[in-house]
Amino acid sequence: MSEDAAVGQVTTKIPARLDRLPWSRFHWMVVVGLGAVWILDGLEVTIVSVVAGVLTEEGSGLNLDPAQVGIAAGIYIAGACLGALVFGQLTDRFGRKRLFLLTLAIYLAATALTAFSPNVWWFYICRFLTGSGIGGEYAAINSAIDELIPARYRGRVDLAINGSYWLGAAFGAVMGIVALNPAFLPHDVGWRAAFALGAVLGVVILLVRRNLPESPRWLFIHGRADKADEIVSDIERRVEAEVAELPEPDGSITVQQRKSVGFALIAKSVFTLYPRRAVLGFSLFIGQAFLYNAVFFTYAVVLGTFYGVPGSSAPWYLIPFAIGNFLGPVMLGPLFDTVGRVQMISGTYILSGALLLITGQLFVAGVLTPVTQTVLWAIVFFFASAGASSAYLTVSEIFPMETRALCIAFFYAIGTAAGGISGPVLFGQLVATGEASMINIGYVIGAALMAAAGVVELFLGVRAERQTLEHVTKPLTAVEVVAPASA
Repeated sequence: MSEDAAVGQVTTKIPARLDRLPWSRFHWMVVVGLGAVWILDGLEVTIVSVVAGVLTEEGSGLNLDPAQVGIAAGIYIAGACLGALVFGQLTDRFGRKRLFLLTLAIYLAATALTAFSPNVWWFYICRFLTGSGIGGEYAAINSAIDELIPARYRGRVDLAINGSYWLGAAFGAVMGIVALNPAFLPHDVGWRAAFALGAVLGVVILLVRRNLPESPRWLFIHGRADKADEIVSDIERRVEAEVAELPEPDGSITVQQRKSVGFALIAKSVFTLYPRRAVLGFSLFIGQAFLYNAVFFTYAVVLGTFYGVPGSSAPWYLIPFAIGNFLGPVMLGPLFDTVGRVQMISGTYILSGALLLITGQLFVAGVLTPVTQTVLWAIVFFFASAGASSAYLTVSEIFPMETRALCIAFFYAIGTAAGGISGPVLFGQLVATGEASMINIGYVIGAALMAAAGVVELFLGVRAERQTLEHVTKPLTAVEVVAPASA
């Protein structure tokens, strides 16, 4: 905390001032500067998947065996989970901007160093650090975005940004096709160039991100109301230069400022004050984690074993799958702000589960081709991706502002651990049988958990559409909230 922080009771209209703003170039800068991290994550995961085969070949410079490739993937996931938890707590304590700059810097350094890996241990360490940077990004970025984007746009923006992971996945698949082609780059250089490009993209994002402000909401709660007012006034001037005069802000909040909020109070707010919301968060994250692993973990095996698609051609089938995953959140996102959170979240979860069950039955019946199988997967994940993205939106809205980043980190870590550790163990055993009926068990499990999460949303979901964050969940430091019911 800065030394100029001074705690006391303060009444402010900063949330109302931010929520009444029309869409502007400033908000586009927030989307680009903060949201592009999901593109980087999709790029990272896909690159590793695409280059895995090359890394096990003679002359690659590493000569890993398949087990070591699997260990590297697990290390990346462990780093992401730990990074989310560590940096999530620091984000709530020291501010959004400090952490979204730090975590991106860690990612940049680690992924650049990955490209220069001389041996397996160097590769492991870099994968862990890359994962920790990405995991920390999730907590810092989601909280900052929600606190800067006006309430009436919050749902569609969150979903589109989270869905952009699949733009990175599609780009990674295309880049893999080019970088791993010996006609373009030598065998031991292509995979290194793929990782280096991720670092280059990160530098571009960092240059944009440096111009973004600290969250005014975080500032006024932590004793820096004057700085928060200065930032919001600057944003208002920039927006007014583009549009007509701004309307008067409607609503205020009175808080008892604190320099920091203890971990015990954070834990109490999640599990004692909001136990039903905690159950909701667990359900949404675990449901989507298993659904994605049921298909994504078996993707190459199904195409290769049952349809005869060679491994070198698999990335071509990943591209339409990734496009479907991206279009879902983008096209359905506005409905989460208009139709409503509960209806859309439960609907996308239940529908995607039902569609995967149907797809699994057609797969077992042997009536699909690699093209029709990919088309069906793209349709399933058109809806599933919107639902999965809404899980991040949900946990960032339904817990107090002082705990927002840590809650995002906590539920992300739970979902990632479930999908990245227990999921592969389970689905790996099913894949090892080489039988369509056994692989379909994985589809059934993923579909059932997804549908169950949709039912939980029906009963425990929070109607947060167009609501100010302070109206959805009263801050722990709030003395009084006078806010409009919707924005």
